[in-house]
Amino acid sequence: MTTVDTTTITVELPEAFDPRWNRLPGITVDGKKITLDPEKYFFRFETDSWLVIEWQTVQDGLLDVDETEEAAVEQMALEFIKAYARSTRDAGEVLAIAHQVYSYLFRDEHLASLGLPRVTAEHLRMLREAATFMALNKVELDGHISNVGPCWFFPSATGVVFDLSEEDGQMLDEVYHGGWFNEHRRIEGIKAHTALGGRLVHGCQSVPDQSGGVVAPYGAFMARFREELAGMKQEWIEQVDSYRVTAA
Repeated sequence: MTTVDTTTITVELPEAFDPRWNRLPGITVDGKKITLDPEKYFFRFETDSWLVIEWQTVQDGLLDVDETEEAAVEQMALEFIKAYARSTRDAGEVLAIAHQVYSYLFRDEHLASLGLPRVTAEHLRMLREAATFMALNKVELDGHISNVGPCWFFPSATGVVFDLSEEDGQMLDEVYHGGWFNEHRRIEGIKAHTALGGRLVHGCQSVPDQSGGVVAPYGAFMARFREELAGMKQEWIEQVDSYRVTAA
């Protein structure tokens, strides 16, 4: 039986995270320094290896490359991953790369063209932080969901941390999954997620329903992914929700 490394995960990021992340078990935020206790943080933690590509490599080699009639952006992303991805067991490195990915995808310059007036720069900061943690979630090629942390349940986790209403949590979830409701943003997302070894997939249907998102490897068996999602979430969502701070 393969065992995973449950050593404490630490990383120092370029910007400080909201200290309210400390409301969730296993997370300690001290300014720019983040510490995770895997045994307390994860609901399911079966693998401690992830595929990554250095963000600078993605910036230099893929972000400005356009798809053609012969090469769709998804095919370009798959080939780029095959050429440059490597396996790491350093979860702190995964978090650092994820923060670079989401600092790019959820940058403030997009607000003017987003077409969602309720979304603010503060919401984008929330997205950057929550999506960084979500990078440690993992789906295997056979579709099995091997790693699940509280940020899999995006509206619940962000509601607990940022004191969001259910409506605002779902709005944030829509922006995270929706690729900014724009083809250009979707293409940006496909390219950027190569740094995390795959493509963003989620289990929600037409509306956010806490079915979660993960950067899955190209070729992952989505039928098993959907089947596992259907049976895994309710108890864990209730645990996340239980940490919400309510007014006295």
